[in-house]
Amino acid sequence: MKKEFSWVIFTFFILSGFTGESQNITISGHITDAQTGEDLIGATIYNTNAKTGTTTNNYGFYSITISTKDTLGMVFSYIGYAPQTKKIAASQSLVLNIDLAEANNSLGEVVVNAKRNDNNVSKAQVGVVEVPLKQINTLPAIGGESDVLKVIQLLPGVQSGKEGTTGFHVRGGNIDQNLVLLDEATIYNPNHLFGLFSTFNTNAINHIKLIKGGFPAEYGGRLSSILEITMKEGNKNNIEVNGGIGLLASNLSLEGPINKGKGSFIVSGRRSYIDILLKPFIPKSKNNTNYYLYDYNAKVNYSFSDNDRVYLSYFAGLDDANYTGASSLNYRINFGNKTATLRWNHLFNNKIFTNTSIIYNNYHNSLSTAQGNYQAQMYSGIKDLNFKTDWEILPNPNHIIKVGANFSKNTFLPATTTNKVVQSKTISSLKPNTINPTYSSQLAFYLSDEIKMGDKLGINLGLRAPIFLSSTANYSAIEPRVTLKYSTGKSSSVKLAYTEMNQFLHLVPSSSASLPTDIWISSSDIVKPEVSRQYSLGWFKNFNNNAIETSVEVYYKTMSNQVLFKEGTQPLLTNVIDKQLTFGKGESYGIEFFAKKNFGRLTGWASYTLSWANQTFSALNYGKTFPYTYDKRHNISLVATYELNNKWTFAADWVFTSGGAYTLPLGKIPVMEAGSLYDGYYYDFESRNNYRYRPYHRLDVNFIHKNNVKRWFGKKVESEWVVGVYNLYSRMNPYFVYLTVDPVTQIPSAKEVSLLPILPTLSWNFKF
Repeated sequence: MKKEFSWVIFTFFILSGFTGESQNITISGHITDAQTGEDLIGATIYNTNAKTGTTTNNYGFYSITISTKDTLGMVFSYIGYAPQTKKIAASQSLVLNIDLAEANNSLGEVVVNAKRNDNNVSKAQVGVVEVPLKQINTLPAIGGESDVLKVIQLLPGVQSGKEGTTGFHVRGGNIDQNLVLLDEATIYNPNHLFGLFSTFNTNAINHIKLIKGGFPAEYGGRLSSILEITMKEGNKNNIEVNGGIGLLASNLSLEGPINKGKGSFIVSGRRSYIDILLKPFIPKSKNNTNYYLYDYNAKVNYSFSDNDRVYLSYFAGLDDANYTGASSLNYRINFGNKTATLRWNHLFNNKIFTNTSIIYNNYHNSLSTAQGNYQAQMYSGIKDLNFKTDWEILPNPNHIIKVGANFSKNTFLPATTTNKVVQSKTISSLKPNTINPTYSSQLAFYLSDEIKMGDKLGINLGLRAPIFLSSTANYSAIEPRVTLKYSTGKSSSVKLAYTEMNQFLHLVPSSSASLPTDIWISSSDIVKPEVSRQYSLGWFKNFNNNAIETSVEVYYKTMSNQVLFKEGTQPLLTNVIDKQLTFGKGESYGIEFFAKKNFGRLTGWASYTLSWANQTFSALNYGKTFPYTYDKRHNISLVATYELNNKWTFAADWVFTSGGAYTLPLGKIPVMEAGSLYDGYYYDFESRNNYRYRPYHRLDVNFIHKNNVKRWFGKKVESEWVVGVYNLYSRMNPYFVYLTVDPVTQIPSAKEVSLLPILPTLSWNFKF
C-alpha cells in the first residue's frame, strides 16, 4: 500500500509541474527592513488583479508569476511594518526588491486597505505558529532576560516542564522529540542550567517558527515538533550597537555593513555574572562555589552577484558550575553547544532558488557528583557533520515544489562510571579522549509540492525517505506527508493533515529533577527507531482583515519504540546503556483553541488545550497503561501587550496547567539492614504515575519605558527600562515531591518543594 501511495504522489508531482504560462510574467526579489536591510521572512506579496499572493522564504526571497495586464497592482506587507502598494506596467519578467519601514504605534489603529498575511487560513499547512519577536522582547521573564522558550510554552499544544525550566513538550512528546534548529544547526540542549533562561540571545534572532503537526517533507528526525530559529544577518546600512544589563546577565551586539550594499555582519554575546557577584562573599578557606554561563553568536553574509549569496554562522553556549562542600553532595557540571553553518544561496532564474549548506555541531554534557566516599561520572557528547541541499521551484503561483537531500555523520560519546573519591576530595571528570566513540550516518531524500486547485482546494503532498546506517543496524523508511485545505469562505478554511516521522537519536531521561543527567544515544540493533503517526483536523477563521486569527485543532498521535530505563535501574552504574533500557509505546490526543490579535495597540493571544498522553511498557507498571509524566489535562495561556503611548508599554501573561503525574508508594516494609539509602524501609510502589501535583498557575507583568532619543558623543541613542514582576501573587507552585519519615513518630509523609516565589525583574536596554 505504501509503495502504491508513493507512486501516486510521484506521478502527481510530475504532472503538476506542467502548466501553461502563455502571456505570463514573473516578478521576483527580496523584501527587507528599510532601516537595517535585514531580510523579512514570511512577508506577504499580493496581486490585486488576480487576487493571488505568496510569501517570502527563509531568505526573504519571493517569486510570483501572474498574467500580464495594462497595470498590475502589487501589495507588500509584513506584521509591524507599513505596507507598500505598487502599480506596475510590465510586459516581461522583472526583479523588484522592496524595503518596508516599521509602522508607527498609531498605524495599527488605522484601517489599512491592503491584503495582510492570511497564511493560517489560505495555505495548506497545519500546526504552524509564527512567534513575533517583538512579543518575546516585551513579555516578562526571569531576571529581565527575554526568552524564546518561555514564550513557546505559552502556545497551544505545548506543555512546560518543571517550574524553573525552559524545556517544552509538544502534544505528548518528550523533550528530545523537538528538533531545535539555529540557522539549520541542531541545538541538542537549548536550556541553561536550573532553567534560568534558554540559550538563545534574542538580540541575535531574526525569525522564529514552531511546527507541531502537518510537518513539511524537508524536516525529519524528530517526532513532535520543529522549532526553527533564524539568526539576524546584521545591519546592511549602518554600524549599530545594542545591548542590555539585567539582574542575572548582560548582553552586547555589534552589527554593520561589509562593503555597503553587498554584505553585513553581526557579533553578539551574553554572559552571566553570578560568579563575579558572589566571589567577594565566599571565604576561600571554605566551600568552593562557582557558576557562570555564556552565549556567543556571529554571522556574516556577502552577495557575490545578484544570484549568489554566502552566509557563515557561528554559535557557542556554555554552562559551568561546581560546588564543593565539607559533607554534602558535591558536583561539577559543564555542558554546551557549538555550531557552525556555511550556506550558499543561488538563484538559477526567477523561478528556481537553491540553498546548499555544510553544518558542524559539537555538543557535550559532563557531570560529576560525589557524596561520602564515592563519585559518579557521566559524559554525553555528540559531533555532527552535515551536508544538505534544498531546491525551491516556483512554476506558477499555484505550485511550490521543493526537493532536497541531507547527509549527516554522527559521532556519539556516552559513558558513565563510579569509583571511590581520592583522599584529596577533588572531583575528577571523564575525558572525551578516554571514551570509545560510536558512529552512525543518516541520509534522507525528500520531495513535496504545495498545489492550489482553484479558489477553495489546496493540497500539500510530501514524501521523505530517511536511511540510517551504523555498525550494528541499518534502517530505512518511507514517510508520507499530506495536508488538505478547503476554504469555507473568504476568511475561513478547514484543514486535514497526516504525517509519519522516524527518530534515530534518543535522549534517555533519568529520574533526576535538578541535574542534567540525560544521555543521548543512537539507534542500534537493540534500540529501534522511534516512529510516530499523527492525524490533525482544524478549522481556521480570521476577522477584521486578518487582524485577528482564530483556530480550533484536534489531533491524535501514536508513538512506538519509546525509551525508558528499566525499573530499579541506576543510570550511573553501567557503561552498557542499551541493555538497561526498556521499550514501549505512547498515545496522545487533544483539542486546541487559539485566538491571536496581530495589529493595534493591544496585541497578544489566548489559548486553551485539553489533552491526554499515556504510555504502555510491557516491562513497567505490570504492562498496564499509565499517564505520561507531562500529561496535564488543562492548559490555559493569556498573553497581552498594550502600547499606552510612544513611551510606555505594558505586558502580562497568565498561565494555568493541571498537575503533572508522579509516582508515590502505597506502603512501606521495614528492613533492618537497608541502610540510610532507604531510611530503613523498602517502599511498595503499586503503580506508576499514580498521583498528581497541585495545579500550576502564575501571573507575570512588565512595564517598559522608552526614553526619548538622546545623543552620546554625537550619536543618537535609544534606551528603555524594563521593570517587571515574575509570579506576581507569589504562588508556591510544585517543583517536586520527596519522601521522608518523621524521626519521632516514624510516620511516613510526602513533602512538596516549591522553587520560585515572587521575583522582581529589572533591565536596561540601549541601541545606538
